[in-house]
Amino acid sequence: MKLIIVTGVSGAGKSQAVNILEDIGFFCVDNLPPVLIPKFLEMCKMSEEKMEKVAIVVDTRAGKFFDASSDVLATIEEAGYNYEILFLEASDSALIKRYTLTRRRHPLALNEKVTDGIGREREKLAVLKKRANYIVDTTNLSVKQLRQEILNIFEDGGYFEGMFIQIMSFGFKHGIPSDVDLVFDARFLPNPYHVDSLRDFTGKDACIKEYVMQFKETEIFLQKLVDYLEFVIPEYIKEGRSQLIIGLGCTGGKHRSVVITEELTNRLNKNGHKAQFAHRDIDKN
Repeated sequence: MKLIIVTGVSGAGKSQAVNILEDIGFFCVDNLPPVLIPKFLEMCKMSEEKMEKVAIVVDTRAGKFFDASSDVLATIEEAGYNYEILFLEASDSALIKRYTLTRRRHPLALNEKVTDGIGREREKLAVLKKRANYIVDTTNLSVKQLRQEILNIFEDGGYFEGMFIQIMSFGFKHGIPSDVDLVFDARFLPNPYHVDSLRDFTGKDACIKEYVMQFKETEIFLQKLVDYLEFVIPEYIKEGRSQLIIGLGCTGGKHRSVVITEELTNRLNKNGHKAQFAHRDIDKN
């Protein structure tokens, strides 16, 4: 049985992910209390209709039952079940916007601000995120793009056997992300912030990309990053790792790191890897 545990922050797109998994033949169960997972898997095993592919959504909607998630995962491992965790992520600003548009309540902020619920939920999900095989950041993804990301991971109803790579831009002044495996510093590159006509743009704008990419140091930096990653990725895979999270920082996380993150992602994908980018601090002042 191929088993996927789907989890992540509320509003990140778990429902859409489940619909996509159903389309490629997974039997999906949404919001199953973790304590019921072992019994459910037993039922799947005993069912006359053999279930080859199963996806279970586990998240904080389960309330106090969610706290048993880690223990339950240990239990099903002991029972011989192999599983992979798909974690759906999104930036705070994207989540707030989505909740504003849908007018739905956050499950952990029924009588509080959405931001309070988001922060509390991230704390509760930290352990599962650390254990996740795949982290998909949906901040800038349409439903169509999310579908393609999931199909890229679970190709032809199977599992992607390489390493799933997430590259995250960030600003050092906002702190280094706590869940990254590797950190690289782009602050040595000329800073568009100091050019008055460029300051208010971000690394997603063409004028910033052109500014950052014009320097020979940028190209050398990118080439050395790719060379280094092409060396270490196969070594990580030999160790049995299926995911690598890379942090790429500049001062504020809006200009240089954004450009380098997207360019590095494109180059790794052209080399046959499965890489996705995310920008943690691009919307911060």
